[in-house]
Amino acid sequence: MLSIRQGQVSIALVCMVLGFMLAVQFRTTQDSKSSVSYQRVEELSQRLLQTEKERDGLLDEVNRLKTTSGQEAQSQELADLKMGAGVVPVEGQGITITIDDSKTKSKAGENPNLYLIHDDDLLKVINELKAAGAEAISINEQRLIATSEIRCAGPTLSVNNIRSAPPYEIKAIGDAKNLENALKMRGGVVETLQVWGIQINVKPDANVHVPAYKSTFHFQFMKAAAEDGEKQ
Repeated sequence: MLSIRQGQVSIALVCMVLGFMLAVQFRTTQDSKSSVSYQRVEELSQRLLQTEKERDGLLDEVNRLKTTSGQEAQSQELADLKMGAGVVPVEGQGITITIDDSKTKSKAGENPNLYLIHDDDLLKVINELKAAGAEAISINEQRLIATSEIRCAGPTLSVNNIRSAPPYEIKAIGDAKNLENALKMRGGVVETLQVWGIQINVKPDANVHVPAYKSTFHFQFMKAAAEDGEKQ
C-alpha cells in the first residue's frame, strides 16, 4: 500500500513538474511571439515614416516643377509676343534685298517716274515677303509692324514717319529659299521692276538681323476687350 502511495505521489510530482515546465515554455513562447510582433510593427512604422517623407518630397518636387514650367511657359509666351510685336531685335536666316533707282535715262515722251522707286514698289515686295512667310521685316533699319506706313514723301519714302532715300535695304527673316523664290518667280515683282531698269539684288543670308521698332505706341481709341469667357 505504501509503495502504491509513493508511486502516486511521484507521478503527481512529475505531473506538477511537467505542468510547470509546460507553463514556463508557453509563457516563453508567448513572450517571444510578442517581442517578434513588436519588432515587426516597429520596423513597419519606420518604413511607413520613410515612405511618407519620400512622398512629401516628391509632391514638393512636382509642385516646384509645375510652378517652374508655368513660369517658363509665361516667359516664353511673353518673348514670342514681344518678337511678334516687333519691340525687340531679332535674327535668323532670311534674305537681304537692295533696291535702287534705275540708271537708265528715260526716253523722250516717257514718264521719268517709271525709272524711280515708289512706295507701291516697296509694298509689292513687302507683300510677297509676307505671303512667303517672312516673320520679321525692316526697311532701312525701320522695323515694320502692324501700324507701319510706307508712303512717298517727296523724292524720299517714309517708313514709320522716318524719311529715307534710295537705295533701300529690305531685310526679311524666314525660309530664305521660299522668300527668294517668291520674289523671283516668273512675272513676279523682281522681273517687273527690272523691266524699267530698277536695280534689285536679292541675297540669301544665314543670319539676318532685324532691329526693334524704335518709336513709342500711342493708342487713343483702342483698348483691350474682354475675352469671350469673361463677357457677362
